[in-house]
Amino acid sequence: MKKVLLWSAALVLVLDQVTKVVIVFWMDLVSKGQIDIWPGFIHFHMAWNTGINFGLFSDQGDLVRWLLIAVALVVCGFVGYWMRNEQKPISLISAGLVIGGALGNSLDRVLYGSVADFLNVTCCGFYNPYAFNMADISIFVGLFGLVIFSTDHKNS
Repeated sequence: MKKVLLWSAALVLVLDQVTKVVIVFWMDLVSKGQIDIWPGFIHFHMAWNTGINFGLFSDQGDLVRWLLIAVALVVCGFVGYWMRNEQKPISLISAGLVIGGALGNSLDRVLYGSVADFLNVTCCGFYNPYAFNMADISIFVGLFGLVIFSTDHKNS
């Protein structure tokens, strides 16, 4: 694997875990439940997600937790293997974002039994009940980057 992929994955993993420790534990979001950052727009809202996006597969028990960890590790391995011959740094960074985010959420599942989600964005009078974290953002941005930058645009 390329160094840029490894460094970007490591950076995302560290940033994800540091933000969780600072916000969830040092700022005591775990006890407070919610901290208004920009009232009406950005809140830290504590959510322990045992499932996947939007809480799907929540409360399914330890088997699903370990299955989700295994799936994340397989996806990381697949993305790393797929990028083994990639030359474009933007593609490698995108892959690193996906891998780092997947590892960050997997580490949460190992340490806490669920993923620590805390970012909540609400706008324009619409209530958003869902929270997410830096790993989720990294996975989304990384997947978007892989779709845009890693496709082969050769004419057939």
